[in-house]
Amino acid sequence: MFGSFERKVAARYLRARRGERFVSVIAIFSLVGIALGVATLIIVMSVMNGFRQELLAQILGLNGDIGVYGAGVPLTNYQDITERIRQIHGVTAAFPIVQDEVLMSGPQGGATGGVARGITPEGLQSLPTVKNHVIAGSLADLQGDNAIAIGSGLARQFGVTVGSTISLILPQGKATIIGTIPSVQSFHVVAVFQTGMQQYDSSFVFLPLAAAQTLFQQPHAATQIQVFVQDPDHDARIKRDIVAALPDMPVNIQDWRQDNDSFLAAVTVEGNVMFLILTLIIVVAAFNVISSMIMMVKDKARDIAILRTMGASSGAILRIFLMCGASVGVLGTVIGFGIGVVFCANIEQIREFVQRITGTPLFDPTVYYLESLPAKLDWHQVMAVLVLAFTLSILATLYPSWRAARIDPIEALRRE
Repeated sequence: MFGSFERKVAARYLRARRGERFVSVIAIFSLVGIALGVATLIIVMSVMNGFRQELLAQILGLNGDIGVYGAGVPLTNYQDITERIRQIHGVTAAFPIVQDEVLMSGPQGGATGGVARGITPEGLQSLPTVKNHVIAGSLADLQGDNAIAIGSGLARQFGVTVGSTISLILPQGKATIIGTIPSVQSFHVVAVFQTGMQQYDSSFVFLPLAAAQTLFQQPHAATQIQVFVQDPDHDARIKRDIVAALPDMPVNIQDWRQDNDSFLAAVTVEGNVMFLILTLIIVVAAFNVISSMIMMVKDKARDIAILRTMGASSGAILRIFLMCGASVGVLGTVIGFGIGVVFCANIEQIREFVQRITGTPLFDPTVYYLESLPAKLDWHQVMAVLVLAFTLSILATLYPSWRAARIDPIEALRRE
């Protein structure tokens, strides 16, 4: 498509000589703008992907992929339901839980709201988010009527550790002749876990299933069956199989999308909006390419006229300037791609370095729920960004190249 003559002339025009520095500086700014736009778009989209992936991993690692609830009543026959669900192909784990909101209080005073979950030992071993992140004590000691495992956020807030005591308070309490008295029960901390998600570490506690049934006054009942599957993105079949396996039991079934629909919708909308906004950076850089190419065409009008008189066709002139503009766009895109990938690969180290230099926390876990800044490169998105940047760069060179090809050599030489 491009001959050796056209490539040599385009390369010569990209190397500015004395008196042509201004055009070259504008071209460099255009290249830098495209590189920064591509890098910023890759970095931001990768952080959005990482944020979504980490939050979903934490949510699904603690709450399961599918929840089976009783139709308006607790599940009194939860053992039978659990066994039937475990027989379904594609189900990796299923276990009952008893869960409700409580008010928690430490030995030194202070109180906070949270969620208490009663769970079986087998169920607790199916939660890698908790099982693999115990920082004190042992989950094997979560037995009996007064054992409890708490998150690291609660441990810091109450100033407790393994062996300490915290109290769980149920507002509904017990009815007496003088009114309703809140039910208060003390538990000994046997384990402290740190999932890495601030919301869970500061509000979740785990109890033995029997202890939670007693606490919430639901003997021999469960509030739901948590189900983990092999492929959470294709769990519709398993939901149908669960319904078929429980024909005589009225149950409600919700998957992880239904439980987190508002979060997923917000992340999707935010990602799309950020992509559109940051694309404007590349668009602005493309306008810089247009301005630099127009100035180059104006500066090279005499050269164009001479080339035309020597036999160069208008198509050759168009291709020469098309190569000049495309070279700026391609080089800027490649540099931006390199910066973006390297930045994403070392984003946590960069965050910690900037945080040490400025002394300001850049990623507050109490706001963003996560304790580290995640980044996940989606190569389909990266390719879309590269194609977008390259396409805009080519489109930006079309008009200046067309103008160069239409220059009348006689008029250009006459003006000289």
